Amino acid sequence: MGDFQITTDEIVFFKAGWFKLNGTIVFTWIAMTVLVAVSWYVKKKLSHGISIPRLQNLLEVFVESIQKQIGDVSGQDPSRFIAFIGTLFLLIASATLLGVIPGYTPPTASLSTTAALATCVFLAVPVFGIRQLGFSKYVSQYLKPTWLMLPFNVIGEISRTLALAVRLYGNMMSGAVIATVLLTFVPLFVPIAMQLLGLITGMVQAYIFAILAMVYIASATAAGTATKLNKQNTMNSTEEKI
Repeated sequence: MGDFQITTDEIVFFKAGWFKLNGTIVFTWIAMTVLVAVSWYVKKKLSHGISIPRLQNLLEVFVESIQKQIGDVSGQDPSRFIAFIGTLFLLIASATLLGVIPGYTPPTASLSTTAALATCVFLAVPVFGIRQLGFSKYVSQYLKPTWLMLPFNVIGEISRTLALAVRLYGNMMSGAVIATVLLTFVPLFVPIAMQLLGLITGMVQAYIFAILAMVYIASATAAGTATKLNKQNTMNSTEEKI
C-alpha cells in the first residue's frame, strides 16, 4: 500500500543514465496506441451502405457531435478544427477511460502531460490564426489598441496556457489523491465509487479542455471570419440591388 504512486511521473519502468522511461510516457503511448488501433479497425470495416457496423455508427455520431460543438463555439466551419480539437478530446477521454483497467494510471494526473497538451494549444493558436488571417494581420492583433499593449497581450497568451495546463492537472490530480487516501482507510466500496466519479470528472475535463482550446483558436481566427461575412453580405446586398 505504501508503494502506491499518485502521479505517473513517479512510476519508473526503465532507467539508464539520464534516460528515464516513466509511467507518463508509457501510459500516454498506450492511450495513443489504443486510439490508432480503433481508428484502423473502423477504417478497415468502413461501410458506405445502408447497414453500417455499430462502432462506425457510434463514431459517426461522436464526430457529428464534436463538429456541432466546434461550430457553435467558433461560429466557423468546423472541418478545419475537428482533427486537432477532436484529437485533444479523444486522448484525454481515452486516458481517463483506460483508468478502469488495473495497473493503468491516467497520465493526465501528471503536470508534464497537461503542460504538453497546453503547449500544443499554445502553438496551434498562431498556426490557425496565421493561416486564416495572414502573418501581418494576425500579429497586428497584439498591437491593439496600441503597441504598448504588446507585452501584456503576449503575457496573456502565456498565462492562459499555464492556466489550461494547471486546471486539467489540478482536477485530475485531486481525484487521484482522494482515491488514494480513501483506498488507505476504506479498501473496497468507497474507492470504487470514487473511481466512477473520477471517470465522470475526467470526461468533463476532457470536454472543458477541448472547448477552451477551441475558444482560444476561435478568438485568433474570428477577425478573418468576420471579414469574409462582411464581404459576403456586401455581395448579397449588391446582387439584390442589381
